[in-house]
Amino acid sequence: MINYTDRAAVGILAPQIQRDLHITPSQLGWVFSAFFFSYAIFSFLGGYLSDKFGPKRTFGVAVVSWSVFCSLTGIVATLTPLVFVRLLFGASEGPMNSTTNRMVTNWFPRKETARALGFTLSGQNLGSAVAAPLVIFLSYFFGWRMAFVALGSIGVIWCILWLKFASDRPAESRYVTPKELAHIASDRSEGMLPKGSAPMKNYIIRKTTIALALGLFSLLYPLYIFVSWMPSYFTNVMHVSPAGLSVAAGVPWIGGFLGYFLGGFISDLFFKRSKNGLRARKTTTIVPLLLAVVALSVIPSIHSVTAAVVLFTLALFALSMGTQSLWAMIHEVTPIIYMGTVGGFIHFLANMSGVIAPALTGYVIEHTASGYASAFWIAAGIGVCGALIMLLMVHNKRIALYENSTSTSHLATRQS
Repeated sequence: MINYTDRAAVGILAPQIQRDLHITPSQLGWVFSAFFFSYAIFSFLGGYLSDKFGPKRTFGVAVVSWSVFCSLTGIVATLTPLVFVRLLFGASEGPMNSTTNRMVTNWFPRKETARALGFTLSGQNLGSAVAAPLVIFLSYFFGWRMAFVALGSIGVIWCILWLKFASDRPAESRYVTPKELAHIASDRSEGMLPKGSAPMKNYIIRKTTIALALGLFSLLYPLYIFVSWMPSYFTNVMHVSPAGLSVAAGVPWIGGFLGYFLGGFISDLFFKRSKNGLRARKTTTIVPLLLAVVALSVIPSIHSVTAAVVLFTLALFALSMGTQSLWAMIHEVTPIIYMGTVGGFIHFLANMSGVIAPALTGYVIEHTASGYASAFWIAAGIGVCGALIMLLMVHNKRIALYENSTSTSHLATRQS
């Protein structure tokens, strides 16, 4: 929640930042994209570091770092240092998702994975929902620069609690009972895919991993347009006042929160009732993505603020549900011992959408007659492509060196 509140602030304050720093729409697009360029790289490195040093330490360092750079955003005076700070901010936030996935891998049985991820990641969209009224309030009374400083301080306070109470594994926590340990281990055994089965590079470069990365790319592409450009869309196209913006730009993220939270239960329900776990995860990823495509296609024809808010809310609900289900799908095709690194690699490739989407959207807005409409149609087209790729290319066929493993009984029942 803190992560996305800090991240969303620059989009909410974009009209003020543009005015004070004399930034054009295309330049603002590069400011947004700078964040995601370093974010994508450190998504991969963060996953590797969480495997090597543990998610507790990795997450702790990341949160303190991004909080510092969030605060430093408030002191920039020109475009160049703003881009530089955003690069460092993005690098610090990069480890969040892959490290979260690693922590969930350590702490939950597979049958509860989607719910755990859904509940945890729901904080992202809840943070975006809170960000609009909170950031507008702070900027109104203290200015946009002090708003960044105030937001940065929250993460430091959170990190103190994290380091005190968090543990890398359940066995290391004094709060976990032997009964709970047995429940967690009930279907999350290292024997599911033995360490000696295949080297990590085999899982990174295989077709399924690339297909999952492209699928996540198609889910994140419109999300990053919303994070970066939705407040400006309501301000410049729908002519919403600053007071109205706190509602119009905040309410849709409640849909995203519900998509993560409720989507996890729906995905796990499909999983438990299906004889093919991977097919269940694919269904609860692809169907929501296609629903989001429909909403994105309709938004440009809407002239009512209320109708636009409803469609953005529906799109974010569907995209969030599909995203958490895709993260749960990674658990079906990746060994536990490689989860952080493979998940980080998928996140790295997928977050190239964050580099492309904000910059391309800024260019389209500035240089085409249709502006935002074309940007939404591009996102819808990418969504269709992502759905087809996941439908046709994602599988969990055994890869090289795994054929001779003796621990194949569980996977055999869940092959695509």
